[in-house]
Amino acid sequence: MLSNDLLAGAVSAAKYSGLTPRAIYHLAEKGELPVIRKGRKMYFRKSELDAAFSSTTA
Repeated sequence: MLSNDLLAGAVSAAKYSGLTPRAIYHLAEKGELPVIRKGRKMYFRKSELDAAFSSTTA
């Protein structure tokens, strides 16, 4: 279900991914993280965060 896949806000995305909220904002602003914007609110899909972080090379 889609609602189970959505995270509301950078703080929720940060907790899910293990990053800081500031890092989430930075990556979203640079276009490196997929984000859905509704007005001033940001939403992230868990599946897209998983894909974004699994495809990065360390």
